[in-house]
Amino acid sequence: MSIAVFAIAFFPALFFRRASPDYLESLTEITGVALILLGQILRVSGRGYKSEHSGNGHSLIRSGPYMLVRNPMYLGILLIGLGIVAMLFQWWVLCIFLPVFTIRYLLLIFKEEKKLAALFPVAYPVYQRSVPRLLPSLSVIATKDVGEYLPLKLSWLKKELGSMLAVLLITLLLESWEEIKNTTKDSNKTNDYKSRSSQPVGNL
Repeated sequence: MSIAVFAIAFFPALFFRRASPDYLESLTEITGVALILLGQILRVSGRGYKSEHSGNGHSLIRSGPYMLVRNPMYLGILLIGLGIVAMLFQWWVLCIFLPVFTIRYLLLIFKEEKKLAALFPVAYPVYQRSVPRLLPSLSVIATKDVGEYLPLKLSWLKKELGSMLAVLLITLLLESWEEIKNTTKDSNKTNDYKSRSSQPVGNL
């Protein structure tokens, strides 16, 4: 993580998204914000639902966001990461983000699955076969009510509000900073061109 931060800090032009046509810029920004918000909602729903229904780890949760995927909080992190890449970075950064995410979180998921299989030797294998690990089934999304697989409570939102706002605001600030830099750079190029154009041509 620290290596990535230093690389971005010292070589911002290599990582940050370049200026693009207005319609494409707006589309990527909207997509990025939507992914970040959806990811945050998944994290909040998953964490809040687990805290109320797990019985301190003694009950296997198979409803709420856990009927959508077995790891809704990790899915939320994935969506947040994709949203940040869409808003701030060039698309090739996905080739770094996705393998890093896969290695980092799949190891955690495998470890947790072993623990759950030991705790619930009968129920967990059935749950594994019926609910996907990380990517949701379209049939569940299409046939179930959103309130069933994505429940939310105000108390859950209050607990996570600080982190939700922090991620969104930092991303928006960085995106605005890049826009200002690009605008300034374009303005300087225009002024240089005008300055050269206005210089008198020498006599032949």
